[in-house]
Amino acid sequence: MAQTIFRTATRADVPAILDLLTNDDIARSRDSAPGRSASGQTGVSEEADAACWAAFEAIDADPRNELIVADEAGAVVGTCQLTFVPSLSRRGAERMIIEAVRVRDDLRGRGVGRAMMLWALDRARERGCGLAQLTTDKRRTDAHRFYAALGFEPSHEGFKLSL
Repeated sequence: MAQTIFRTATRADVPAILDLLTNDDIARSRDSAPGRSASGQTGVSEEADAACWAAFEAIDADPRNELIVADEAGAVVGTCQLTFVPSLSRRGAERMIIEAVRVRDDLRGRGVGRAMMLWALDRARERGCGLAQLTTDKRRTDAHRFYAALGFEPSHEGFKLSL
């Protein structure tokens, strides 16, 4: 088994990240799934999806955002985005929001996701965060069990509004 390292994503990682983000039934059901062309093919090119490239550049340039990949022997096998948010609540404690957590299908159950989440929580502690939070689709029951096993508690009800 190859060693997994966690690092900041580079521009070269974007196509693999987009493949991970769109590689499940829930993501495929979204009209605006990133990295999918009108024909349903995965991957992204500069011409096909400038919005994804602009988003990557914005994340990469923002010191409060980190796009992370799990890398095994040069292959992207997992990803997550960490956003650090200052807040007046909780006595001014910064919080880390974890989003877009994905592990390649064939590697699930091997501990890659757990190791990535523990790495992310250590990153939050390094930055002095007082809270880590995330949201997950209500249909992702396996993810709910995964996050609960890591100590996350279902404490709030989330709402979204597509704009």
